Amino acid sequence: MQRLVLALYSLALWLAQPLLLRKLRRRARTEPGYAQAVPERFGRYPGPPAMDGQGGPLVWIHAVSLGETRAAAILLQELRAQLPGMRLLLTHGTATGRAEGEKLLHSGDLQVWQPWDTPGAVRRFLRRFRPAIGILMETEIWPNLVAGCRAQQVPLVLANARLNEKSRAGARRLAWLSRPAYAGLAAVWAQTEEDAVRLRDVGAPVAGVFGNLKFDVVPSPEQQARGRAWREACRRPVVLLASTREGEEAMWLEVLRQKWPPAPVDKTQTAIKNEVNAAVQWLLVPRHPQRFDEVQRLCEAAGLRVSRRSQWDHGPQQADVWLGDSLGEMPLYYGMAHVALLGGSFAPLGGQNLIEAAACGCPLVMGPHTFNFDQAARLAIAAGAAERVADMAAGVAAATALAQDGPRHAERAGRCQAFTQAHRGAAHATALAVQQQLNRALRQSGGPSS
Repeated sequence: MQRLVLALYSLALWLAQPLLLRKLRRRARTEPGYAQAVPERFGRYPGPPAMDGQGGPLVWIHAVSLGETRAAAILLQELRAQLPGMRLLLTHGTATGRAEGEKLLHSGDLQVWQPWDTPGAVRRFLRRFRPAIGILMETEIWPNLVAGCRAQQVPLVLANARLNEKSRAGARRLAWLSRPAYAGLAAVWAQTEEDAVRLRDVGAPVAGVFGNLKFDVVPSPEQQARGRAWREACRRPVVLLASTREGEEAMWLEVLRQKWPPAPVDKTQTAIKNEVNAAVQWLLVPRHPQRFDEVQRLCEAAGLRVSRRSQWDHGPQQADVWLGDSLGEMPLYYGMAHVALLGGSFAPLGGQNLIEAAACGCPLVMGPHTFNFDQAARLAIAAGAAERVADMAAGVAAATALAQDGPRHAERAGRCQAFTQAHRGAAHATALAVQQQLNRALRQSGGPSS
């Protein structure tokens, strides 16, 4: 029965390949990275295969997108320390993840797209690279990938694993496909006890609860220092809308509009500008780069002047709204901000990573939707590093009040850094567990263990 289910799933994916190609072409119009090395998606690679036996073991890490790649960077630092001479094979599913991953490569490392989950693509990928171990980051489980690794005797683990209630319900509905995939993993290391319970419920072999790797992040001191210097040069407190998702900027603009009765467009726009100029300096950083232009147009349609980070030489230009249109500079933006409104939490999208903000000493105001980071959100609130509000209107009011209250802001900023410091250690524990899995696999294959 299991073979039949997997065969039907594989046939459906094989038939869907033209749709995948069309989707990649469409995405490439706004993000050219999606047009890069498309044959890799199907397990086809140019040139001769990499030679086995060169250097240390080839450790494969799959980090689907930007957030997972940043978590992988934290783990990778520990892995390189514990496995000197290791080579890295880094795979991704999104253009932003791949661009970020390029920064992690050393001489001898490799980077390709994750293979499309058909038996042929997976088989070609594994035969080409022959990794000694595979590490999936956080949530990425693919049935043929798991089955292929088992057939090729490649231990495949899930690190920094999380599973929210919605995803568990989906996995249970598709248990005929998902349960063998979870059960086929060599080990799973969960972020929280709650995640561990949900993962075990869908068949995953949970071998430990190590916490969230993102607590071990060390944000760039240089970026933070530059951001704080720019903040000090501003005459008003700075409030950041961090990693906003589609619809949230419109919510924010609507909150400003609702402060005045209906009026002609030009009067409403003037009122919004006066409020922006009088209260705080707003800084908007959309989550996805393809939305930078869209967000600028939204703000300008409301009569706000926008200054983009890409246009700054020596600091922000005078404007109603600063638009963070760069990648890899969140420590800079958190350094600039007195308070941050957490993107993805005001629309029902589950929230974005709140740990990096806290590590930068930036207090957070969160909306009601943080199910992707449920325990981290609850811990941050308990530690006084964050507060939760019911909607965007309450968020704007809370963030503005905190940014304008110097003593309360300083106290919250200190709580942020104490909060992140108290939860460090996941990277070291995960790297040790990876080393143990790798040594076991090398012993079984007759290769040298580290």
